[in-house]
Amino acid sequence: MNDQPTVSSDILSISPDRDVEIVKALASMPRMMILRLLRHRGPLNVNEISEALDLPQSTVATNVQTLEACGLIETQAMKANKGRQKICYARYGEILVRFDDPPLQQKTNLIEVAMPIGLYTSCSVTAPCGLCSSEGVIGLLDVPDFFLDPSRMKASLLWFWRGHVEYKFPNNARVLNAEVEAIEFTMELSSEVPGTNADWPSDISIWVNDVKVGTWTSPGDYGDKRGRLTPRWWKLEGSQYGHLTTWVVSGKGTSVNGTRASDVTLDRLGLLEHHSIRLRVGIDEGAQRPGGVNIFGKQFGNHDQDIVMRIHVK
Repeated sequence: MNDQPTVSSDILSISPDRDVEIVKALASMPRMMILRLLRHRGPLNVNEISEALDLPQSTVATNVQTLEACGLIETQAMKANKGRQKICYARYGEILVRFDDPPLQQKTNLIEVAMPIGLYTSCSVTAPCGLCSSEGVIGLLDVPDFFLDPSRMKASLLWFWRGHVEYKFPNNARVLNAEVEAIEFTMELSSEVPGTNADWPSDISIWVNDVKVGTWTSPGDYGDKRGRLTPRWWKLEGSQYGHLTTWVVSGKGTSVNGTRASDVTLDRLGLLEHHSIRLRVGIDEGAQRPGGVNIFGKQFGNHDQDIVMRIHVK
């Protein structure tokens, strides 16, 4: 069992409407106890779970089967002293239940979803890094582990030097069986440097469903004046605002703020194959000018908005 991860840092974001089986699986005290045990103790076999929770092995086996069927745990058959044993481990460190998905009635040729910047489902960042809400700093600055703290959901500004954050949007176009003409993401971004520096270019990239669609070079990290929405408690030496960037992927390629960014087209993204649309924002390992990134959300910067995804449909 030592070759298995002891603690998962992955985050699962679910909707009560789309993920009914997962919600049902969580509505059970024995299954919650099993998940909590695996989260804190790491991989265990059925006998070990039974002993730790003082539950019959038959009860544990049945509930493990349910959790495995809906993808909340994974199992692996391994050799034991007598025959084989099933080793169980939790797939996720956190499970977020979202109730804010928009209604699925298609009223126009546009489907829009706003994602709070702190509601990323996975991350890998390096210092300098940090998060803050409109009221104060979240956790400790320059400690990447705090990017997994549940209070990140209140974030109005986040920044990091290298790495990425990834968001999972609902693929409502697939639910509505609508033909997609283009997909668009809008967010306020800037470079990141200790203090600020208006002449600090940074190559910021986005990926959609693991496909790198384009890179935009931020000119700098701005602290010449307070952002229109930046709260008064935030020091003037810190990043104040960014540029509102709009990324569009269509059948003709990808553009950023109207300028062609790449030849990646819609058919590369496999939108019909996935129930969700994953957006990753970060610094590519091969970036020529890796100058960090600030992502501004509501109540910070110059634009009072989250990360907005718009799907243009026929």
